[in-house]
Amino acid sequence: MERGNFVDHIRIFGHSGKGGAGSSHFARTKFNPQAGPDGGNGGRGGHIILRGNTQLWTLLHMRYFKNVVAKDGENGSKNKCTGHDGADIILEVPLGTVAYDEETGDIEAEILEHGEEMIWLPGGRGGLGNYNFATPTNQAPEHSQPGEPGREGWKVLELKILADVGLVGFPNAGKSTLLSVVSAAKPKIANYAFTTLVPQLGIVPYRDNRSFCMADLPGIIEGAAEGKGLGHRFLRHIERNAVLLFVIPADSADHAKEFEVLLNELEQYNPELLDKEIIIAVSKSDMLDEELREAIADTLPEHVPHIFISSLLNQGINELKDELWRALTADRAQDTAAKPVME
Repeated sequence: MERGNFVDHIRIFGHSGKGGAGSSHFARTKFNPQAGPDGGNGGRGGHIILRGNTQLWTLLHMRYFKNVVAKDGENGSKNKCTGHDGADIILEVPLGTVAYDEETGDIEAEILEHGEEMIWLPGGRGGLGNYNFATPTNQAPEHSQPGEPGREGWKVLELKILADVGLVGFPNAGKSTLLSVVSAAKPKIANYAFTTLVPQLGIVPYRDNRSFCMADLPGIIEGAAEGKGLGHRFLRHIERNAVLLFVIPADSADHAKEFEVLLNELEQYNPELLDKEIIIAVSKSDMLDEELREAIADTLPEHVPHIFISSLLNQGINELKDELWRALTADRAQDTAAKPVME
């Protein structure tokens, strides 16, 4: 998909509907001209609702929704008739979308599951009609309530891609080639830096008809956490990944240094990223003999698993899948164990 078709940040002005006013009406019949108050309640203003949709992976469809305004609720009427609620506006968004207020920066909603709905901007409540205020001592109240105003303000929708494994590495490290080999994804591949300009997703098949999702993100450069290169724009997508796969090419001048730079950029952006499971894949390893592999392995951190792979010759790919699956299942088991048991 072309760069212009990937939209992961949208700014819109939202305005939920105002509640309808309650009615101040008195019933008059042929046989009872003073039948009493019968003013109905006003209807609720329309909500602005977010709904998750697995068929979407970008916010492109909302690019031109600069103003999202829900309908107001109808006023109440005689015979205790309640006004119609204002029509809700449902915004379908990809999974991983976060909604927050532009002024305060507070997160207001987060969509993580298909079909999940959250009321982002609730509509105002309708006012009560005068029949609600009738009492034995005040049998003819003339007052009713106005409807509550809706909520409005500049809002931001931000997409953080949901993927099990995120590929982290410098430009031209072989991330796109790896994704094309292990999945059916067809990212652009070329022998120059920043070939990947937008995140690419691929479903990686595994043993016994199992699978997991892998994301190829634009290359990180030193200083990405400060806004250099493309990394600053896409670092947030890494927050959703359960496992981070650091791809370091075999022809790197200093493998340990490259790993430390990548790790440092993640730490500067968000220190919590270092709590994730990390695996190192040394790509383009078909150019290495056993002696060079051992020399490179000695420079890598001992506590981080590493695998030598060659996407070109399909070497080490199955071992890499096994290691990624082990890390993913261990992470899920840990999350399950951390959940409280409901009695």
